[in-house]
Amino acid sequence: MASHRRPKPASRTRVTVLTATAAAAVALSSQAAHADPKPSKSDVKAQVDSLYEQAEQATEKYDGAKEQQDKLQQQVNDLQNKVAREQATLNKLQDNLGTLAASQYREGGIDPSVQLFLSSNPDDFLDKASTMDQLSGRQADALKQIEEQKRLLDQERAEATAKLAQLDSTRKDLADKKQEVQAKLSKAQDLLNTLTQQEKAQLQQEQERSNRSNQRPSLGDSPAASQRAAAALAAAESVIGSPYVWGATGPNAFDCSGLTSWAYAQAGISIPRTSEEQANAGTHLSMDELRPGDLVIFYGDAHHVGLYAGNGMVLHAPHTGANVRFEAMSDMPFQFGVRV
Repeated sequence: MASHRRPKPASRTRVTVLTATAAAAVALSSQAAHADPKPSKSDVKAQVDSLYEQAEQATEKYDGAKEQQDKLQQQVNDLQNKVAREQATLNKLQDNLGTLAASQYREGGIDPSVQLFLSSNPDDFLDKASTMDQLSGRQADALKQIEEQKRLLDQERAEATAKLAQLDSTRKDLADKKQEVQAKLSKAQDLLNTLTQQEKAQLQQEQERSNRSNQRPSLGDSPAASQRAAAALAAAESVIGSPYVWGATGPNAFDCSGLTSWAYAQAGISIPRTSEEQANAGTHLSMDELRPGDLVIFYGDAHHVGLYAGNGMVLHAPHTGANVRFEAMSDMPFQFGVRV
């Protein structure tokens, strides 16, 4: 005989769990349907190229801070050496005065004014100019020399202290700039890591093709801007294929301004370290006025520089992941040329 008992209703807890599970499943399904698709290789490349450009901007700031640090360090070293020399001179003058005091002692006693000067606080004496009348001419001259030497020493110590504080600030700025570059490059690497091994290999092959195809394009036969410009361009050509490394100035790796400053140094010409400074290192030129060996400035903030090679081509260190190579100037926003 069939049972007519009614089925036991589901407990409230069970209903709640089932409802929550169903809701979660719907939410996950909805999120999956609307999730951003994995970026394509071309999207990743565009973002990485943008990050490389930002890293180059930060690199030029780093180069500027590094150059400032080096200059300040040299100034501090020079001042500290000067302070040491002036201290030695002061010590010698004081020793001479001590000899004078010893001579006076042997002759019957030290002059009270000399004794006061040799005490722990001779500045008290130096402030009392009226007492100079009590000294012999020899004593007065010796004390005036010491007074002047102490004034000079105090001045140079103060200058050295100020330079040290400036150097400390520049070192902190340098560390910030370095961190900024590294953060951009790290982000670019994270993006590259989202690609498959095949996609990474394809990008690498594209980069290698760019390096090879631009090693020696047709450059025309325009004469160089000058003999030294020709020598700088020849030096840069000798390192084609060298890798871009931020902060590098050669001879085996370069960043953009590192290459141009190194190339001109090989021609016996010293130009500033950064692209912003190089932008003002000579006469500005329009594109039509460019001749081989001239500096070429790109982007509105002048964060990239290369050497004009002729026929609309520039020889430069492009960015992280690329080598020193020729490239069409039309690939970048030209600002102006500079004739050193």
